[in-house]
Parts: sequence; structure tokens; C-alpha cells
Amino acid sequence: MLQLDNNRVLSALCYFSIFFAGFLLPLIVYFVSTDSDVKNHAKRAFLSHLLLIIPSIIGFFIFFISFGFYASSSNSVMSIGPILIISFIVVEILLSLAVIIWNIIQGVRVLRV
Repeated sequence: MLQLDNNRVLSALCYFSIFFAGFLLPLIVYFVSTDSDVKNHAKRAFLSHLLLIIPSIIGFFIFFISFGFYASSSNSVMSIGPILIISFIVVEILLSLAVIIWNIIQGVRVLRV
């Protein structure tokens, strides 16, 4: 039977929090914890969670910029907006899957060590 200590469970929860608490739990753990390993895992989890937020903000601006071009441009430029949005959505989905899988692997790895 595996016996888990609190630090490993807390470190793993930082990674698994992508499903229930977003970047908030790793940020809180980083500032509250005194253990350097837990702080390191909390920082890594926080940065990986930010990888999902930053592209979403950029996508939000791309969405409005592309519709600005769509409304004020000729027919040849009108097709750029939807193509840009669709390609960004595909990239965002692939990035999200990669970050989620990475967080699961890291959380299980912390628990197994």
C-alpha cells in the first residue's frame, strides 16, 4: 500500500486543480506553503494553467479585430476573419489537451515518487 505524505498530495492537487480550481489553488499553495518542493510544483502548475488563459485573452482580441476587418473590408479580405478564428480555436483546443495531459502526468508522477 502506498503511503502518501501531505506534501506530495498537496503538490499533486496543484496539478489536478486544472479540473476544479484553475490557477487559484497553485497560486495560494505557492504563497502559503513553506516546503520548497511544494512551492516548485505549485509554480510549475500555475505556469501551466496560465498557458490556457493567455491564449484565450489573445483570441478574444483576435476575434474582435477580425470582425473589424470583416465589417470594413472588401470581399477578398472578408474570408480572413473566419479562417483566423477557426484556426485559433483549433490551436486552443490542441494546447488545452496538451496542458491537461501534462498536468495529469505530473500529478500522477508526484504521487508515485
